[in-house]
Amino acid sequence: MAKLAQITQLTGGWEMSTVMVTGGAGFIGSNFVRYFLEKYPDYNVVVYDNLTYAGNTENLSDLEENPRFHFVPGDILSARTVRWTIKKYGVDAIVNFAGNTHVDRSIGFPATDFVQTNMLGPYHLLEVAREVSIRRFVQVSTDEVYGQITAPRLAREEDSLNPRNTYSVSKAGGDLMALAYHQMHNIPVMVTRGSNTFGPYQYIEKLIPFFIVSALNEKPLPIYGKGDQIRDWTYVLDHCSAIDLVLHKGEPGQIYNVGSGNEVSNIDLTQRILDILHYPHSLIKHVSDRPGHDQRYALDTSKIRSLGWKPAHDFNAYLEKTVLWYVENRKWWEKIFALPEFQDYYNKQYERRI
Repeated sequence: MAKLAQITQLTGGWEMSTVMVTGGAGFIGSNFVRYFLEKYPDYNVVVYDNLTYAGNTENLSDLEENPRFHFVPGDILSARTVRWTIKKYGVDAIVNFAGNTHVDRSIGFPATDFVQTNMLGPYHLLEVAREVSIRRFVQVSTDEVYGQITAPRLAREEDSLNPRNTYSVSKAGGDLMALAYHQMHNIPVMVTRGSNTFGPYQYIEKLIPFFIVSALNEKPLPIYGKGDQIRDWTYVLDHCSAIDLVLHKGEPGQIYNVGSGNEVSNIDLTQRILDILHYPHSLIKHVSDRPGHDQRYALDTSKIRSLGWKPAHDFNAYLEKTVLWYVENRKWWEKIFALPEFQDYYNKQYERRI
């Protein structure tokens, strides 16, 4: 009873003991699982992941001996496997990180996976959540659903959506699906929309790790256009703590923006990475821009800050820590970099531009 009382107190009055983290072998998901298990010694976590190219069990290898950690290989498009997992482990809550996330892939490659995973995936999860009466459901989304934001304006949760690429369209569809299920079936859904996130274990196609490993391999760093596109950058553990707060204290049916206010242009960020590595800026190669490239993302985060959240990690200090993590963990990314699939992606996406 004492254990249950502690859990109930942590969650603000509703009981929870087991959280299913879909896409938990990916970048933010794996960091969230590690953060969550460390913070809550009475919780169990079930990672549910179909291990696509960006999912990696090595991201979770340090948790294999933890009796509160469980891994189930499965696709969120399979309602049967989702249902089996929830019932087997007594899942109380779902945090949905599962999805295809890279804008470049959604534009230059067949986008079927984006539509399937990012739109139909939440539908299947929500259908099962309705059947089994899940107590909390967090749909993890992106600031890109708002489209580009003209300075000095900040995107607010009540703003109209204006996605301009296949990735952001598919994420917007998933958001709306989740919110509709709250309206139709009273599922306790919350949506988080996060800014660009960085930190360890990020798949190396994304800007920061891609430029780090490219520099370490003495390859050109391809910058789209002038590189004056602006993004707000949030360290991954700050993103995790925000999602945790929404899971426990968020109001069902609500959306919460998550950003740190670190607005940096792509060219400035790239130069900072090279400076940390002590590599010359001459490695930067300006290439033709991608279609529909949004100029600026920026979020009003007053809503989640009113719940008590604020970023705790200094951008410059943790950018340096992130760069050094990739320097010190070459074995982790070199295997990915050498894969024929990654080399094929690199050649199709950048070789012709460079």
